[in-house]
Amino acid sequence: MAIEEDNKTDNTDAPPHPTEEQTERANELISPKDGVVAVLHDSQEEYEEAAAPAQLGYQRYVYAGYFAGAIAIAFLCSKIGELVWMRLAAWKPQVGEPRGDVIMPVSALIGVAFAWYYWKKQRTRELAEEVASELSKVTWPSKDEVMNSTAVVIVTTLLSTVFFALMDRFWSFLTNLVYGT
Repeated sequence: MAIEEDNKTDNTDAPPHPTEEQTERANELISPKDGVVAVLHDSQEEYEEAAAPAQLGYQRYVYAGYFAGAIAIAFLCSKIGELVWMRLAAWKPQVGEPRGDVIMPVSALIGVAFAWYYWKKQRTRELAEEVASELSKVTWPSKDEVMNSTAVVIVTTLLSTVFFALMDRFWSFLTNLVYGT
């Protein structure tokens, strides 16, 4: 009887065992999906919101690059369009001032067309994905490392500036002694 009582210890401090449903849900949330391990969340919506950026992985940088490229092309086209319009207005005054309601949509279409064209080119997209993949493997320095490195660069620059300024004064003094100016 004493042995039975010893085996029946009071485990009020021990956490309760999870039910099968809780275990299944935890495994579903923790299991790798598209190479990503998610963190447990209270609801499926929170899980999906937290995992969305990670699910894209480095692909989001490729998409952002194409988007930024389209904006840059559109910006350059709008500036070139305004320049051409101004030159045309100087040559033929009846053309008038540059019209943003014409130049901006045309520039935006040109930017989107360039992005779409290079997105459809398999080799270009593969190169962009390879670059993004390699950049995702980079170990970026911490804030402390950046601060320390910046301090070293600033101090070294100041010391070398002082050294070369003193050397310049010294050689200037010697040159004046030799040439007597």
